[in-house]
Amino acid sequence: MAPAPLLQPGKPIVMGSMAAGSVRCYAAMLNARCVYIDPDERRLPLRHSHHRYLVEGPNGVQRLTVAITGHTNAMPVPMREVTISEHGKWRHLHWGALYSAYGKTPYFDYIAPELQPIVMGSQQRLLDYNTQLQELIIKFLDLPIEVVTTPITPEILASSIDLRGRIGGKRPDALPIADVPYYQLWAQRWGFQPGLSILDLLMNCGREAIYTLLDMVRR
Repeated sequence: MAPAPLLQPGKPIVMGSMAAGSVRCYAAMLNARCVYIDPDERRLPLRHSHHRYLVEGPNGVQRLTVAITGHTNAMPVPMREVTISEHGKWRHLHWGALYSAYGKTPYFDYIAPELQPIVMGSQQRLLDYNTQLQELIIKFLDLPIEVVTTPITPEILASSIDLRGRIGGKRPDALPIADVPYYQLWAQRWGFQPGLSILDLLMNCGREAIYTLLDMVRR
């Protein structure tokens, strides 16, 4: 029997919680339309998109990291228990980086009033921070995506595609998702940069982003 496709239009997927996940992650989410987020994910390889995301600014691609308590190498606690640290004033650094990167993009002024209170907020748990960002992104882009945060049962796994650990990591994934070029403010300086946070596509393209995301999984 041939293996099932890695992505199937309209078939739910299971993913880990991500901070402003990549454009590729959102293309997979839009393709599925229904996404299960596992709050009980354990032994987290917290070296990538659980608490990090990539943006592009005047100095090129920059990795922004949400400071968390404890060690980040395979944390032995479930995602729902990972707590945020205010060490290093990372919130101010993030907002400064976002303003520097996207302050002159077409859609920054539209989303900044809602985005800044999240980035500069007082969330104590990483899951809450990630969820608030995800909800704002989906709402702002008007994406037809239903996100369900729930413990993953055998029944859910049987009816969905498990992408935990298969997308959003430091290494390139093997999923059938094309890196479709779109307008980027800094492309003339650095060339088109794939794999950035969904915030990059949002800031540069606004609600037209949905066409890029659809094109990424149709090729």
